Amino acid sequence: MTPSQSPGPGRDSRRRLVLALSWLALLLLAAWWIAPRLQLSGDLRKFMPSAQTPAQKLLIDELGEGPGSRLLLLALSGADAETLATQSTALREALAADTRFVLVANGGEAGLEAIPDRLRPYRYLLSSTLDTESFDADYLGAQLDARVQDLGSPVAALIEPLLPADPTLETLVLAESWQPETAPQRLHGVWFDAAGERALLAVQTHAAGFDPTGQQQAVAAIETAFANARGDSSSALTMTGPGVFSVEVGGRTAREAGRIGTLDSVLFALLLALAYRSWKAPLLGALPLASGGLAGLAAVALGFDGVHGITVAFGFTLIGVAQDYPIHLFSHQRPGLSPWASARALWPTLGTGVLATCIAYLTFMLSGVDGLRQLAVFTIAGLGTAALATRFLLPGLIDPAPRDVADLPWLARAWSRLARWPRLGVAGGLAIAALAIAVATFAPKPFWQNDLSKLTPVPADALAEDARLRHELGAPDVRYLITLHGSDTQAVLRASEQLLPALRELRAKGAVAGFDLAARYLPSAATQRARQAGLPDAGALRASLETAVAASPFRADVFAPFLADVEAARTAAPLTADDLAGTALATRVDGLLLRDDRRATALVALSGLADPAAVAAVATHHGAQLLDLKQASESLVAEYRVRLLWALALAALLLLAVVWASLRVPRRVLRVLAPMALTTLLVLAVLRAVGVELNLFHLVALILAAGLGLDYALFFDHAGDDRDSQLRALHAIIVCSAITLLVFALLATSSIPVLRAIGSTVALGVLGNFVLALLIVRRPALHAVNASP
Repeated sequence: MTPSQSPGPGRDSRRRLVLALSWLALLLLAAWWIAPRLQLSGDLRKFMPSAQTPAQKLLIDELGEGPGSRLLLLALSGADAETLATQSTALREALAADTRFVLVANGGEAGLEAIPDRLRPYRYLLSSTLDTESFDADYLGAQLDARVQDLGSPVAALIEPLLPADPTLETLVLAESWQPETAPQRLHGVWFDAAGERALLAVQTHAAGFDPTGQQQAVAAIETAFANARGDSSSALTMTGPGVFSVEVGGRTAREAGRIGTLDSVLFALLLALAYRSWKAPLLGALPLASGGLAGLAAVALGFDGVHGITVAFGFTLIGVAQDYPIHLFSHQRPGLSPWASARALWPTLGTGVLATCIAYLTFMLSGVDGLRQLAVFTIAGLGTAALATRFLLPGLIDPAPRDVADLPWLARAWSRLARWPRLGVAGGLAIAALAIAVATFAPKPFWQNDLSKLTPVPADALAEDARLRHELGAPDVRYLITLHGSDTQAVLRASEQLLPALRELRAKGAVAGFDLAARYLPSAATQRARQAGLPDAGALRASLETAVAASPFRADVFAPFLADVEAARTAAPLTADDLAGTALATRVDGLLLRDDRRATALVALSGLADPAAVAAVATHHGAQLLDLKQASESLVAEYRVRLLWALALAALLLLAVVWASLRVPRRVLRVLAPMALTTLLVLAVLRAVGVELNLFHLVALILAAGLGLDYALFFDHAGDDRDSQLRALHAIIVCSAITLLVFALLATSSIPVLRAIGSTVALGVLGNFVLALLIVRRPALHAVNASP
């Protein structure tokens, strides 16, 4: 609408107010619609590429669902040993009754609960006793003599209820054999550390390691149960494990995100208000940004089953680029030119930058990583919506008669000083590029960071405490596993049994301190049938028992349940993994026995691995494989990076095509792209020079910085050689870069390595792109007329 057609000032103000309120109401309605459809996920495997090798597949499965990811280690300290033992027992009983936990161990449990009553007869098939003994009169007589001694000892209360059905105490033999091989010492009936100062417990949760909500609930339940068990004592609880770290990191990330987000919002509002001397500018500038954010969330919610928390957090950081769009519109306003006309004039330049940035993120769709695809959809939808809102909605809210920023005295003085800066020619650009490449290439530290553990924000002392507790409890090594593959469960159980003697020999030689495998709890069907063959029939067993009872103080009729159990075991079908469903034993077996429709894999968890080479050789000899999950994770990261680099190469070609289609003049195209390319090289050189090893998040941040740099160069190019247009472009770019620099400088102070990598990279990129755009793209001003942009 031209000025001659515009309504009166009062009516125009009312119209703008109605439009603003309508826009805000639409945003609130969109938020109301999106909220129930937004299913947040915390599974970091969504940001991992598809596994290409068995080791990588196992790594991803174990990270999310494996028993190691569900294990929490507890230590009680600060009181005398007897008090701590009492509290440990109370804590175990409380947690064992909580459905959020599948296993709670403190050394005081009898192990009887691992076998429900319906499976008790199978003890004769699971125990190794029948491998070396026979249920004849001599063996049963010796066992009854031992029971007489037991009934006169302090363990009589435990033994007496078991005797009618289990005079040979196979249940206790099994419970003892299922104890950890490197279990800690026991004091007052529960586990303690070597110094006898801390009572220890191991807890396994139902919630997977990458279920932050479930892990948070489990941690809270443990804390509540401990508070009840502690009473008025001075004891303290220490917890470690992936779930604890997940909760701690999630809480710290939320706190830092809240702090940084609040500061960002305040700085955004203050800088816009200061730059345009108007309280309306921050409010109007926030509307396209909010529109973009909601559009991104809606797109991901509609296109994916769940929205990852990283997508939301990182996505809002990425569409922070959209804050530049209204700033360019504000800075290019001047009296005599309607906001609509200004938006139309800016749109080709603004649209080119938006399209180029969206194309860069579109390549993430080719990454094969669900999390990056979410991020691409979020960013593209967000940036596109924010740009369209700036073009087609925001002009209707802007005062049609603003003051011209080209008249600001400080801006004129700044431009006069900047005009004295030398322009960077081709030779200078090539020299900078060569120097940056040399620094980045020959810096002493490794170029790429492949160790995922170095990205963890968990404090070093917490990791050290976790290592100490794992050592005290004899928890399995989280790095090494032996794997045995077969066509089905029985095949891998048989292979595990054949490996057992070699594992025991390795333990005796000190190559490994301990091991755990599914066959320890569930023998193969072949082994169970062999043990069945060793059980006497009902008549023979009754005769042997009568002979043994005759020489003891027991009555023969007391052991009728024993006769029934042996006969049930002799005629039963072998026990399978499916039969264990719903039992505590299933938890142990399922963590060491992976099954699908095509194959089965048995895992051997190792503890105290001292000689990987010797263990690997033994594993290979038996058709097994020693997996180094650290090596698997590093190879996964390397393959991920190669795929992403190819995607970025494609993005660079598409970006070049977009800029070429927009400018169509080779000199202009090179001038616009040069600052972005040189800045990318300089940022890499600076990071490498200070010893930073690059990771995935540095690459993603470089894309963001490149998108910002392209915008700066495009708008300096758009200004041409008109002084007033140059001043307006400079004002917009100063405001944009100042806000972006402050936002990402705050991220660079974060204690979260990922946020710190993004913040430092983008902050360096903003500085480099701003300076190089001035040195390369700006043109000398020829005149100072008030021409349209």
